[in-house]
Amino acid sequence: MIQEKAIVVFSGGQDSTTCLFWAKERFSEVEAVTFDYGQRHRLEIECAAEIAQELGVKHHILDMSLLNQLAPSALTRNEIEVADGKDDELPSSFVPGRNLVFLSFAGILAAQVGAKYIVTGVCETDFSGYPDCRDIFIKSLNVTLNLSMDKAFVIETPLMWLNKAQTWELADSLGALEFIRERTLTCYNGIKSDGCGTCPACKLRQRGLEQYISSKKNEQQAQM
Repeated sequence: MIQEKAIVVFSGGQDSTTCLFWAKERFSEVEAVTFDYGQRHRLEIECAAEIAQELGVKHHILDMSLLNQLAPSALTRNEIEVADGKDDELPSSFVPGRNLVFLSFAGILAAQVGAKYIVTGVCETDFSGYPDCRDIFIKSLNVTLNLSMDKAFVIETPLMWLNKAQTWELADSLGALEFIRERTLTCYNGIKSDGCGTCPACKLRQRGLEQYISSKKNEQQAQM
């Protein structure tokens, strides 16, 4: 365990909750930060608060309502349908500048509470085409944050090169698979646990879980 403090950018979803368990194993002190940006489903914030409380993690909720005003998307507007991007367009669920803003404010919070590490669940392997989930963006922002505050922050991305099956595998190795499956909210339609089963987030999550369970079963059979 590293005797350092970490801030986890925390939405209460599968990926960020996996990162929270990962951080609790890795760092001596962990706090979580959730951003209220007028997201479509307030249950996300409630979910994050419940999980943080249950895991004994100090939880910050920051008002980012201006982002909603500036960057409408399917995640912030009921009248915008959740849809994949067509002809190289970004999905309607993309919120422009979200990770830029979230990680910048996470850095400001980290400076105030004395945390060196900022943990985020962005992923370039199984992502929806969001440009602010790419490794090159994270590395660039890490440099910018350090220069802006004369700090030596380290942005950790434990899921960056994992597909969804591997993310479930990581959760299982942390002893948190069932907790994450039952308690988190990933669904774009605001349904906890396995979700609606039809939105892009649910399909990706379920497909990854099925792949992991299948590979684990095959591995166990091979060992018999």
